[in-house]
Amino acid sequence: MYEGLPLSPSTQKPSAKPAADAGEQLWQACLTLLAQQLPEQQFNTWIKPLKAQVAPDFSRVTLFVANRFKLDWVRVQHAGQIAAALQAAYGEPVQLELAVAPHRSSAAKRSAAKAEPPAHEVAPERQEAAVPPPSGSGSRLNPQLTFATLVEGTANRMARSAAMHVAAQPGQMYNPLFIYGGVGLGKTHLMHAVGNQLLADRPHAKVRYIHAEQFVSDVVRAVRHNAFDAFKEGYHSLDLLLIDDVQFFANKDRTQEEFFNAFEALLAKKSHIVMTSDTYPKGLANIHERLVSRFDAGLSVAIEPPELEMRVAILINKAQAEGAQMPEEVAFFVAKNVRSNVRELEGALRKVLAYARFNQKAISIDVAREALRDLLSIQNRQISVENIQKTVADYYKIKVADMYSKKRPASIARPRQIAMYLAKELTQKSLPEIGELFGGRDHTTVLHAVRKIAGERQQFTELNQELHVLEQTLKG
Repeated sequence: MYEGLPLSPSTQKPSAKPAADAGEQLWQACLTLLAQQLPEQQFNTWIKPLKAQVAPDFSRVTLFVANRFKLDWVRVQHAGQIAAALQAAYGEPVQLELAVAPHRSSAAKRSAAKAEPPAHEVAPERQEAAVPPPSGSGSRLNPQLTFATLVEGTANRMARSAAMHVAAQPGQMYNPLFIYGGVGLGKTHLMHAVGNQLLADRPHAKVRYIHAEQFVSDVVRAVRHNAFDAFKEGYHSLDLLLIDDVQFFANKDRTQEEFFNAFEALLAKKSHIVMTSDTYPKGLANIHERLVSRFDAGLSVAIEPPELEMRVAILINKAQAEGAQMPEEVAFFVAKNVRSNVRELEGALRKVLAYARFNQKAISIDVAREALRDLLSIQNRQISVENIQKTVADYYKIKVADMYSKKRPASIARPRQIAMYLAKELTQKSLPEIGELFGGRDHTTVLHAVRKIAGERQQFTELNQELHVLEQTLKG
């Protein structure tokens, strides 16, 4: 259960006979959790507009979505996360249903349908002008996301260095700058930092940060209103374009064509382009080859999951920003148990702070353990060395028994080393304990495997992607 949210104080969830607004409180608590877990653009686009209807006994929540396209998107992309957030907010499983909201009159619907572009190009509608404002005042940058507020570590050092170079000398080296990595690792923070630094140095620069979904929406509106001259004027005149999650361009041919045109126009005038994605350029699916080659022509740099020391520093800094002091031993406890990304670290921190404030207790390891008990129980249940061995064996198509055997061909030894690395990263087992579970191997063998895979992960993009897939599979 998520402590500190506006639920019934006696039970920490709405009572059996709730007040009229208790259902709304439950949904607001759910929204609070989702806002912490999702990128701001995705949350505002897909989650915030949802209208909730909560059953009197809280057994069911029905969410109304504007149209069938959005309903299908929310069901595929977010339903599982919404259901988990509802359960966390309420303390028990809640049945989730999705439905299309009641429409306008048939005549109004027919009129609207005539204006709709092809479904595969439709993105979420927003009440915005067809042409984005290209000035600094319309940059959409978050002024809090700067290089100063970004904790540096091994995981992001190269990406941060490249981003600082771009901010200092836009249009020169590393154009475009392509930053890739998993969810919640700080890619968006880094892009905002570039834009904020450039505007601090050149207040009149034309800077714009957008999510790829917004670019799709702008293309749709330009098609609908035959306004491509205005569209091009807005995008092609920028000094710096920061665009998040370009993998969302997949299968959208017209959008890719317009982005290619904007890309070429900006490079021609020595403007800079910074992009992020969940994978490296050549790993993008259903993106035109000519775009992929442009993405790969500058500098592509990965952001990795933060190492332990970096996670500790992030927690201490974020706690100070919230006006709280987190003892180092508590930060180490949380950091050892939340390993995947910065966003989950922040979510864990908020739970600990909320629990401590709600119960009027000092922040301690016991308080953190109680606040994060649901997270810890799920982690302990799902990720074990045995689970890692099976997952890795299935992925590389070898037998689980090969993990314990003395066989040494590369087709077996390599997956075994990867499994040892993941066991060290994702469990609390010591090196000797891991060695014992891999057929009684010495702890030095495990240490060699861990160091070897960790080093190669930094060098080889393909291995990094394989490890990312395995980690996401194991974390469910």
